[in-house]
Amino acid sequence: MHTPEPVTLESPLVRLEPMTADHAPALEAAARDGELWTLRVTSVPAPGETGGYIAAALKGREEGHMLPFVVVDGASGTVIGSTRYHDIVPAVDRLEIGYTWYGKSWQRSHVNTTCKLMLMRHAFETLGAKLVGWRTDNYNYASQKAIERLGARKDGVLRHHALRRDGTVRDTVMYSLTAGEWPEVRAHLEYQLARSR
Repeated sequence: MHTPEPVTLESPLVRLEPMTADHAPALEAAARDGELWTLRVTSVPAPGETGGYIAAALKGREEGHMLPFVVVDGASGTVIGSTRYHDIVPAVDRLEIGYTWYGKSWQRSHVNTTCKLMLMRHAFETLGAKLVGWRTDNYNYASQKAIERLGARKDGVLRHHALRRDGTVRDTVMYSLTAGEWPEVRAHLEYQLARSR
């Protein structure tokens, strides 16, 4: 697998741009749409924490285990959320997609399917990944349903796995999709997007 490098991924509706420190005000504005930092099962930065959130993501990029993006609405050019590749392990041709959030106005729209389609296409078809994974909080049922709608398979649950922002310890639900499963999933996601237009 090739090491993921900063790249812009585009569709007619959504653009994924490499995250930079300059995106802080726009990301903070996107998070205010629904006050997403109040949800205990997400990693959305609270007001005043966006700079640190970006710095941690860019440090992960420098260390080679993350590639963060901002999500931009194609029509307006407005930043509406964030996502990234993480836990990138080129030695076993594996990466995960996560740290994904969108302003409330954009949830349950074409945005998540479009972003995941672009990220998976790039991972499997350009980078040569053999497996793409996802992880989510055991109480984040909306995220679990969204991952399952993508066609990913549930691998299992890592118990007592990670700290939440409120100091409690979560169980982590793990999902994955293999390169062999990708063509069918790609066809299904393209069909869903075509139907929704």
